[in-house]
Amino acid sequence: MSTTPTEVLAFPNIKAIISDNGTAEVVVAGNSRVVPAGETLQDLRDNALALVVAEAKTLQRPVRVRIEDPEGHGELIVHPDGNVESVSYEARPARRRAEAPEPMPETPSPTVVETPAPAPESMDAPAEPTAAAVAAVDRQPWPPNPVVSEATPAPAGAVEEAPVTRRSLKETSFLVSAPVLEPARQGWRGALTRLGLRMDPSAEELSEREDIRTVSQHWPGPRTIAVVNRKGGANKTPTVVMLSAILARYSGAATVAWDNNESQGTLGWRTEKGAHDRSVLDLIDSSTELLSPSTNAAEIAKFVHHQTADKFDVLRSDENEEGDHEVTAEEVDIAHQVLTRYYRLVVMDSGNTARAANWRRMIHHTNQLVVPVTAIEDRAEAARLTLQTLESRGGHDAELARNAVVIVSESTDAKRTMSGDALKRAKDEAQRIADGFEPFVRAVVRIPYDPALVNGPIRYEALQPATQRAWLAAAAAVAKGF
Repeated sequence: MSTTPTEVLAFPNIKAIISDNGTAEVVVAGNSRVVPAGETLQDLRDNALALVVAEAKTLQRPVRVRIEDPEGHGELIVHPDGNVESVSYEARPARRRAEAPEPMPETPSPTVVETPAPAPESMDAPAEPTAAAVAAVDRQPWPPNPVVSEATPAPAGAVEEAPVTRRSLKETSFLVSAPVLEPARQGWRGALTRLGLRMDPSAEELSEREDIRTVSQHWPGPRTIAVVNRKGGANKTPTVVMLSAILARYSGAATVAWDNNESQGTLGWRTEKGAHDRSVLDLIDSSTELLSPSTNAAEIAKFVHHQTADKFDVLRSDENEEGDHEVTAEEVDIAHQVLTRYYRLVVMDSGNTARAANWRRMIHHTNQLVVPVTAIEDRAEAARLTLQTLESRGGHDAELARNAVVIVSESTDAKRTMSGDALKRAKDEAQRIADGFEPFVRAVVRIPYDPALVNGPIRYEALQPATQRAWLAAAAAVAKGF
């Protein structure tokens, strides 16, 4: 891939900074991400570049990144495929010290003393890189291979000493940045803490806190999640509701669940209905007004149905029984453009036809794929075929399949009166299916059986604590893909 700086749609707010004290960070649109520790300076560089490559993949275009480390500074262009081009790289200059001037002679009369001429500029700062120098480092990793240029010879009598390293005040701070470990709040440790004996949290509580931190992030730019399985009854709609509820609750980001069925979907049946009957078709008809710069953000409430407890909105599919309109690919583009103007997170439910135009266009807009499946063989096989179809298409579709999150739920078809043996068989089957998917996707999460997910409206607070914890882990696995 050959790309000159003028051809790159630069992302100006990416910086990779490595300090003398062995810490590093990548700053994207003002949000700082800590670089994983490394044993050497080059390890830190590689870890920082890995974060930048991930951002380029998310944006699906090259990004420009400003780099700074103890040995130099400059700019790179990082491509989604991992290729790196150097725009410039300037090593920190070695410092030289000129001979000291002769002491001022003692004399009673005023004497004019000439100040010694300063050392040539080439001794204190490197020359600006030439076009040939930039070309020489093109296509090199950070830092690029050194550029050999003709240096101005030192003047006679100048004494060259070892480089003097000075740390910049920008690279240090008197503020303590180490995270504070809050005391335990759960279990017997939490009970002792409330009695006045401070206890550290357990490993389980620390894991839960980490999942909460993961789903509480704000990402630069909107993110779209597609929940897919070509088989009906695979738990797609409950998965959409649960992911939307958890992400909206913890991140505070505006979140919408969109029923992208070709015609009539069931997301509206299992969520709260607002004070109107509008659906995705009404939103598409009003898209010109909704995309106008003069339109108030609150106008979107005319088309979506707010979930008062779980804090997300629902865009319903067309539920007119007499209608025969099927959403087209172009209409998916329009609706997605409107929703990503008003929401930061879009969670899309889907129909059962992977060949449908709206289904394929949904995949085009997707950042993270989620494949739900229940502990029933035909649902698991349908999930496998869905992933296989996407992988066979190559490109973006195949990348989504490889980085998918599979959520395996114990059968939602089970009844409350299910016997102990039947429940055990469902657990064993769920584990077998989870093990089967694990080598082929990024993450697999299991969800226990919960009667609150079987029928009727779905509410996060109605779930059992173990089910809530499992869905939090599932949402964290999804958020890690952003």
